[in-house]
Amino acid sequence: MPPSSHDQNFKNLILDYPRQALEFFAPAEAQGIDDSVRITPIRQEQLKERLGDRFHELDVPLLVEWPDGRREALLFVLEEESDPARFSIHRLAIYCASLAETCKTDRVVPVVIFLRSGTRIRKRLELGGEHTSYLRFHYIACVLADTPADDWLDSPNLVARLNLPNMNWPRDKKIEVYAQAIRGLLTLEPSIEKRLKYMDFVDIYSALDDNERRLYAECYPQENRNMAGLTERLLTQGRQQGMAQGIQQGMQRGELAVLTRLLSRRFGPLDARTVERLQNASSAELERWADNILDARTLDEVFAAH
Repeated sequence: MPPSSHDQNFKNLILDYPRQALEFFAPAEAQGIDDSVRITPIRQEQLKERLGDRFHELDVPLLVEWPDGRREALLFVLEEESDPARFSIHRLAIYCASLAETCKTDRVVPVVIFLRSGTRIRKRLELGGEHTSYLRFHYIACVLADTPADDWLDSPNLVARLNLPNMNWPRDKKIEVYAQAIRGLLTLEPSIEKRLKYMDFVDIYSALDDNERRLYAECYPQENRNMAGLTERLLTQGRQQGMAQGIQQGMQRGELAVLTRLLSRRFGPLDARTVERLQNASSAELERWADNILDARTLDEVFAAH
């Protein structure tokens, strides 16, 4: 996955769940943000239906307002960094100052979400001469890789639960961490469409291999059945979308798009040969492979004749 897609995945997450994102990534500043508070993305960009769909900007400014006036509005600036070495505190300081000037406010809360830890992550910036400091700047650093997963396994915060695979956990707890992330998604998110969307998020950052998926199915049969049901629903939706277009070509495009997405989520990035095979397949082949994916343990089993 290209580095920029991590930014896009997190931007989708923050825009879909802004209140829970602030509560998890910036807990001290998010105190008092209840259901009465209005949270508005500054750029008002349209949400993407799928993870990986591109955004033009990689930061997420959120304006938080209290309609009853009990607190002055706050502007949160959230930025995701998958590689700590790429992070520039100078760039962040310049951006926050520019945004504050544009929005005519000094109440700005910078938040940086680091996927990985780094010993050289710079947390503070101080500009000055020998006798006086003229500018001091720091930000909230949420280092997911240093966050203990055990503290969030049963959290009612969906953003925290979805990020369990990105947290710090013992190697032998990988299946449990994955299961708790999926359980949180199925329990805390009522929308079928968002469940399907964020199954992708959990799968991307868990990266289970075939053996780990078998262990998960054995240890957590109920959740596995629920996921299979969601997968079947997604396949049905894809076929219905194609049928709604009223032509065979449209139906085949719908099935191809859905099957490609499911294969990538289940088995990881597809190689060029597999992509070409999918694109040249008949509608009957796509339908058969879509049925196979529900029980297949490997990519070869999906394409098996029986």
